[in-house]
Amino acid sequence: MINKKYLNISEVSKMLQIEEHKIRYWDSLDPKTNKFRIEGISTKSKGGTRYFNKENIKKLEKLKKILYDGENHNYSIKLADTILNSNNKYLSQKTQNDIDNKYSNNVKKIEQILNKMKLLLKNNNS
Repeated sequence: MINKKYLNISEVSKMLQIEEHKIRYWDSLDPKTNKFRIEGISTKSKGGTRYFNKENIKKLEKLKKILYDGENHNYSIKLADTILNSNNKYLSQKTQNDIDNKYSNNVKKIEQILNKMKLLLKNNNS
């Protein structure tokens, strides 16, 4: 997999087929919390250059799998961070069901809001 001890972001991007800007985003500070979005994505030099060792690359692979693999895309980086940093090797079925229910409920709430907005707009235009 890796012959060198550290790879740069361009090499990792090509290897994992993840755009460089996504890796930078995942590896950046969240301005609201002032914490890294995902801990341990890269190793940084004193000058701030990102380098990636085998451990960093494994974490990026897992993150990519969580966010993009399968039919159900999960774009919640906070959820991905929680999963990556949990001690469980795999998500239990109960945890997966809880996640699915949470997103399903959010979609239903959004649909209700949209329907109410349509009614309001319809009534105002009448």
